[in-house]
Amino acid sequence: MSGLAAFVNLIDKINEHVGRGVAWLTLLMVLITFAVVILRYVYAVGWVWLQEFYVWLHGIVFMCGAGYTLLHNGHVRVDIFYRSNDARYKAWVDLVGSLLLVLPLIVVVFLVSFDYVTASWLRLEQSREAGGLPGLFLLKSVILVFCCLTGLQGLSLAGRSLLVLGGHPEFKPKDEETEPI
Repeated sequence: MSGLAAFVNLIDKINEHVGRGVAWLTLLMVLITFAVVILRYVYAVGWVWLQEFYVWLHGIVFMCGAGYTLLHNGHVRVDIFYRSNDARYKAWVDLVGSLLLVLPLIVVVFLVSFDYVTASWLRLEQSREAGGLPGLFLLKSVILVFCCLTGLQGLSLAGRSLLVLGGHPEFKPKDEETEPI
């Protein structure tokens, strides 16, 4: 079990660091959005590349922060039965959810998007808009990063559940570490 525990801790640490880094991108996104609004409505100035950039930044924040969200149980879940039960029950729910929902979904998204990302790289895709972003193929690659980070976190969630079911209560779900206000 120590190998599984090391894997879970490694993946959790990776997504923790990526998520904290992405949080700073959120600040950048807000500042750029503010600048676009001020430039447009106060000075009547606008650039297509800047507007495209903050739209893509929204996607990057969402996709790269998904593993962090799953790590900290910030995802959408109906807590009617989950919250009031013990750690073993939660471990079973998390195990089944990760194996039957998260991981298959991530595999499908990866398989569907891989060809699109590859095609984008082969033609070095750029924005269709005049004055738009030049490296669109790089931004589309974030889809595959999303799949890797979220898929690994799904495996970590399954591993964490197996550890709890195997008698390691220190791996209980993250939402039990702090009580909501």
